Amino acid sequence: MTEILAPAGDKNSVLAAVNAGADAVYLGLKVYSARSSAENFDYENFEEISKYCHLFGVKVYVALNTIVKNGELKDFISSAVTVWNKGADALIVSDVFLGKFLKESCPEIALHLSTQAGVCNAYGAKLAKEYGFDRVILARETTLEDIKEIARVIDTEVFVQGALCTCFSGQCYLSSFAGGNSGNRGKCKQPCRKKYSIDREDCEESAYRLSLSDLSVGENVEMLINAGVASLKIEGRMRRPEYVSAAVKFYRNLLNNCENSGDLSDLKRTFNRGNYTKGLGFGQDKSFISPQVQGHIGEFVGVIKVENGKFICQSRQKFTKGDGFKILRSGKEVGGATYFSETKNGFIISSKSRLKNGDKVFITTDTSLNLRLLSVERKLPVKLEINLFAGKKAEVTINGRLYTGDKTLEPAHSRPLSVEDIKNAFKKIDKYPFEVSFGKVNTDGVFMTTSELNAFRRSVYVKFYNNLTAVDRKVNVNNLTFSRKSNVNNAKLAAICTNLSALTADIGILKLSDFSADVARMTENFKGEKYLFLPPYLTGKEIDAVKDIIKNFDGIYCDGIYGIKLAEELKKSFFAGTGLNISNVADLAYCNAKHIALSKELTVSEAKVIMAENTFYLTAGDIKVMDLIYCPFEKKCASCDKREAYTLTDENGRKFPLRRYKTGECRFELYNCASLAAATPTGVLLDCTLQAEPQKIIEICKNGKALREYFKNYTRGHSE
Repeated sequence: MTEILAPAGDKNSVLAAVNAGADAVYLGLKVYSARSSAENFDYENFEEISKYCHLFGVKVYVALNTIVKNGELKDFISSAVTVWNKGADALIVSDVFLGKFLKESCPEIALHLSTQAGVCNAYGAKLAKEYGFDRVILARETTLEDIKEIARVIDTEVFVQGALCTCFSGQCYLSSFAGGNSGNRGKCKQPCRKKYSIDREDCEESAYRLSLSDLSVGENVEMLINAGVASLKIEGRMRRPEYVSAAVKFYRNLLNNCENSGDLSDLKRTFNRGNYTKGLGFGQDKSFISPQVQGHIGEFVGVIKVENGKFICQSRQKFTKGDGFKILRSGKEVGGATYFSETKNGFIISSKSRLKNGDKVFITTDTSLNLRLLSVERKLPVKLEINLFAGKKAEVTINGRLYTGDKTLEPAHSRPLSVEDIKNAFKKIDKYPFEVSFGKVNTDGVFMTTSELNAFRRSVYVKFYNNLTAVDRKVNVNNLTFSRKSNVNNAKLAAICTNLSALTADIGILKLSDFSADVARMTENFKGEKYLFLPPYLTGKEIDAVKDIIKNFDGIYCDGIYGIKLAEELKKSFFAGTGLNISNVADLAYCNAKHIALSKELTVSEAKVIMAENTFYLTAGDIKVMDLIYCPFEKKCASCDKREAYTLTDENGRKFPLRRYKTGECRFELYNCASLAAATPTGVLLDCTLQAEPQKIIEICKNGKALREYFKNYTRGHSE
């Protein structure tokens, strides 16, 4: 049976998910969560909410899906073990190597590989399975064809509802480098939701050029189910409980083929960015990007008519005090409004903005709907049979489980306990979500005070609840010693360039602008090790197409974990790219690569601790901050200027290079607004993708000179 998996940023969202009929929830701890701004859970309230979920057979998955630096390794493993022992049904981990270590140390732990790991083809899925993961949470960009292939390999979880990241998961560094708040560390400030302009016709006006509409797969879930998807995932740990309830209800109705199951109204009113897209799994549609409205747009309910200074929304729908609205004019937001009063043929709204005839009104807060969504309460049916007889201990059987009192009951000398007294006492369910019914209730009129009867009831319910929710786990990880290459200097220099023919370096990494290009010409006369750069996202078909190209190289440099299995299949060396976010000694011990580029989010001091003879540190050149798997120009191919380079400009005037490359499809990379000129401990990696004089940068580095004098606009990045 296909699972409906709901987000839970706090306790109220967990309750909303369970009450609405979710099969599982996913949540984060106060630490190592990619949604650190959510309320999240400490160990105590996690254990409490986990028991509540398990009472209804709802599974609980815990997200520990951030980059883990070396100094955090011991605490991360302790957190993983603790939350597993307290009842987690699976741990969501983004560090595939750290996951492998956990599985080897504690085979009983169930592991789900986070979407942050970027599994998008069967190669990545095979690696996850080999490393001991029980499930992969697919990248949102994964095609339906690849989903089918992956589902044949391993249990598969796919996003069907909620926000879409503009960048390929796990590869976004824009918040980190442009604002100092790492998305990979759970601190994303969502710069993709800001306004930008692009130096291209029809894009010069500042708009939300990188802001994507919310995903809503809707009826297409049937295609996912037929493809073998095991879990339908709803995004939204930062959203309110009513959204969680509406989303779970929507997909539960779809799965149950309920009447009006395709009605999006409740979802639109709880949260709707951009009026929804089906997502890249089904091809980029016209509503994929939401350039005019960034936030919650709600649902259209009517248009404005201005009469005697009053703003009347012409609508047949009824609203009430507390309802909130967003007003759009020519597709753009011009203000907000609240319900004021009812009037003929509609209702009056109050707004600080100057509204005009024809402005469109969208409801964004529907108080009646929210109340209805959150009023649903799930109960566990419990059937009680009770025997209270003098000379015997009290007995209560709940759903077949027998519970006995501590002392022998005495006969009553005055007012005997009646059957009605007993039932009234056990109808009080305290804090428990029980729906009580009775079988046989027998007594011969014993003596029992009200307080004694209530105390007995409480003890019985406590025991019953604990019996249903008890977890008996005692896993532990004692050995944190990792075998790895010795901590010695790496004197080699590796350079990423778009042409290696005139380059002198120990390792050359060719980054193609078009995968149909003549690679022989681009690598002739290069004397060092030759690697082909592969982006973090390639479809299965695209991988098949590049296999012949790879034959011309010593190995693969890849920002995606799929590259490990691909290199293994082709019997080529593997260079682990910065996109794998190698950040600790466990990663180094379990990453089977000839060369390893450390995460570009490490400082020099953090890198020095884990440096080995095969490790590299990004030192200078360009900083790739995003991989865009879609067309930011809305795929208007007929009118496209087909340029390779563009400039994205933010509201502060900062300019970010935007590079097009072709794998068959057009893809794009976004680079930081300033070049990198960092100090390096050892093992120099240069990214010269956009640089006109890569050899000059190499010579400066070899001679130990400062690159700050070469770059007009530079940053030290995270090196200090």
